[in-house]
Amino acid sequence: MEEVKASYSEEQKYRIFENEFLPHIDAMYNFAYRITNDEDSAKDLIQDTFYKAFKFINSFQEGTNAKAWLFRILKNSFINEFRKKNKEPSMIDYQDVETYYNSDDVNEVITPDLRVDVLQDMIGDEVSNALNALAVDFRIVIILCDIEGFTYEEMSKILDIPIGTVRSRLHRARNLLREKLKVYAKEMGYK
Repeated sequence: MEEVKASYSEEQKYRIFENEFLPHIDAMYNFAYRITNDEDSAKDLIQDTFYKAFKFINSFQEGTNAKAWLFRILKNSFINEFRKKNKEPSMIDYQDVETYYNSDDVNEVITPDLRVDVLQDMIGDEVSNALNALAVDFRIVIILCDIEGFTYEEMSKILDIPIGTVRSRLHRARNLLREKLKVYAKEMGYK
């Protein structure tokens, strides 16, 4: 099937961006933070996603699911960046490490963004740690389905995989998460 591209005026592009895309920024940040586990990386990913969304806005069909379209861009950007980083050797700035360990702040825990604390408290440390311990593919389907509320069909489009694969991956992810949380659940009184 051939993709139909729209030809929007500059005014239409800005209207679409503001009305269709920007309302999803909080959900996108939460998703980006959950898959990157890093506030700065999540913000960079959001910025990259919105840049690409605006650049390729003519590929978006007004009236379709803007949230799913944006999440697909975000997911693809994350995967591309993840692959790129895995090919690069790790780099450490030893000057920053030395400066930090010689400072008075070495024992201080700093969270510069309140949203990070709120998000952590909403899910709980044990659940959050278990979710973060899952492989990226499994973590993404749990977040998209159980946290963001996407349907299997929407997830299929976002992840560019068949619905059967979405269901299978979600089933495996939930089983892995259940296994990781088994001891915690018993401690909390669940059977």
